[in-house]
Amino acid sequence: MTNQHKPALLADNLNTQQPPNPISFWQAFLFWLKLGFISFGGPAGQIAMMHQELVEKRRWLSEQRFLHALNYCMLLPGPEAQQLATYIGWLMHRSLGGVVAGVLFVLPSLLILIGLSWIYLAYGHLPAISGVLYGIKPAVTAIVLFAAYRIGSRALQNWLLWSLAGLAFLAIFIFDTPFPLIVLIAAVLGAVGGKLAPAKFKMGGGHGASKKSYGPALIDDQTPTPDHALFSWLRLAKVLLLGLLLWGGAIGFLYSQYGWDGALTQMAWFFTKAALLTFGGAYAVLPYVYQGAVETFNWLTPQQMMDGLALGETTPGPLIMVVTFVGFVAGWSKELFGADQLFLAGAVAASVLTFFTFLPSFLFILAGGPLVESTHGNLKFTAPLTAITAAVVGVILNLAWFFALHVFYPHGYGEQIDAVAIVISLAALIALMRFKIGVISVILVCGVIGLGLNFIA
Repeated sequence: MTNQHKPALLADNLNTQQPPNPISFWQAFLFWLKLGFISFGGPAGQIAMMHQELVEKRRWLSEQRFLHALNYCMLLPGPEAQQLATYIGWLMHRSLGGVVAGVLFVLPSLLILIGLSWIYLAYGHLPAISGVLYGIKPAVTAIVLFAAYRIGSRALQNWLLWSLAGLAFLAIFIFDTPFPLIVLIAAVLGAVGGKLAPAKFKMGGGHGASKKSYGPALIDDQTPTPDHALFSWLRLAKVLLLGLLLWGGAIGFLYSQYGWDGALTQMAWFFTKAALLTFGGAYAVLPYVYQGAVETFNWLTPQQMMDGLALGETTPGPLIMVVTFVGFVAGWSKELFGADQLFLAGAVAASVLTFFTFLPSFLFILAGGPLVESTHGNLKFTAPLTAITAAVVGVILNLAWFFALHVFYPHGYGEQIDAVAIVISLAALIALMRFKIGVISVILVCGVIGLGLNFIA
């Protein structure tokens, strides 16, 4: 190494020994805007991206503060990656920072999916588009399985956590146990295990867990909790009241315009329940959404639901943004505003579903964040969250099985198997796991393969 390189290396080393300079609201705004457009890869990829950017590269917060926030978001119903962005934005720049981070995480995907949904419904019958979707859906199955692998490889650090993941899979696969009950049981086991075997439930078993130090962070392990993040009963009451007013005002308006049995009102009520009653992020909520949207309300067909998931995987933002597609298809097919206003009906329904799906996520973070900040480093609180993270791995494996059945047996389980779809899915899984190829690249290649097969056939 030449002497001329030593001053630069010395400066780099000194920089990593000092916390970064304070980040302004607008600096954070630009980062969250950028993240909204590049946050591909589903929750596992998005969380890994935030860890790389915020913990490793920018050092806005430390590894342990990041994992503590993540495990709380894993406990909540709703999309954990979007909630994590909201939490970090709130911790850094108060409530406005949290709202901005959460909205920008979702907004680009909302606009893109409205456009893609319109193309799908207006031109999806064309052979070229159906061929592309045929190739993408097996890739989606592989991506869900790969997500379980990535989360499990980081969260399941010992045999006890592996056992919890296996029990969760068996509970939902064999006994069809409601996921909220699985979360509750995992939390209880974690609380007990934290006392009996504390070493097995220490923080650090979540996404991106690592013992590596990236240097002092702006919000470090020992950084005092900011004043705005301290718990206050008055502040909690204000947040809850505001959330209730927003939700009640919105659903009240829909009720006054369309009645309780109106399609938009029923969509708002169903997705409020979906947001509140389903846990484990997007991969755990999708079976519930499928059951309601396809089987109960007939807003779309099983094939359309799978196509919507494929589109959701190819766009930035949370995977649960598939609800945008569900809303657009429902509004379009029900001709809410007449046969000549199909796009408007789809766009309005998509926006309604997105609003009611994500509103609780903001409330959970803004209301519960101060309580969580008071517990970081406390095993009594972190052990249940670590156990829940392990249980979620089992639920995601079950979802991979759920998708595989619909892709490999397109005419129903027990009917003719689609061998080509299996080959595409296996190739996609090998590309993801063995060759570390990115999710978007895998989806694009599989889409091209599907298009080629369509022309060959």
